[in-house]
Amino acid sequence: MSQNWSIKEATPDDIPELLELVVGLAIYEKEPDAVTCTPEMMRKAIFDDKYAHALIVRLDSGKAVALCIYFFTYSTWLGKPGLWVEDIYVVPEMRAAGIGKAVFGYVGEIALQRDCGRVEWCVLKWNTPSIEFYEKKLGSTPQVEWETERLEGVEQIKKLAALKV
Repeated sequence: MSQNWSIKEATPDDIPELLELVVGLAIYEKEPDAVTCTPEMMRKAIFDDKYAHALIVRLDSGKAVALCIYFFTYSTWLGKPGLWVEDIYVVPEMRAAGIGKAVFGYVGEIALQRDCGRVEWCVLKWNTPSIEFYEKKLGSTPQVEWETERLEGVEQIKKLAALKV
């Protein structure tokens, strides 16, 4: 079977479809009302300030069917950059078409080009299909000794900032 899709770096013109895919991801992750990102916010963060990078997968027909948002980190232990996959999402009807594996391959190429020492991401504990894909198809290792901590929203960040001496 021939591949009927392609992966490319997203551009500002892709923002409406990127946001549709982000909403699809939020629905899949049982947080349908959690997306507050606007097109202006995405444009500023990804394309103007370059805090993150976006990949988009399109069918030959032009329909967007997947996204990957990633950014670079730094490991003091390795003394090298890392690549963090913030979000990866493939629309349900295109799962098992090899898109997720190909997107991770694309990300892997970027990580090699940038001399990254690791590629990391989080997955919800209940998301068994994704966990199995990551571990069996990609060969990832779960980080069971680590917990993710978060401060979210302006009020929490203001309280954090108030701690400075």
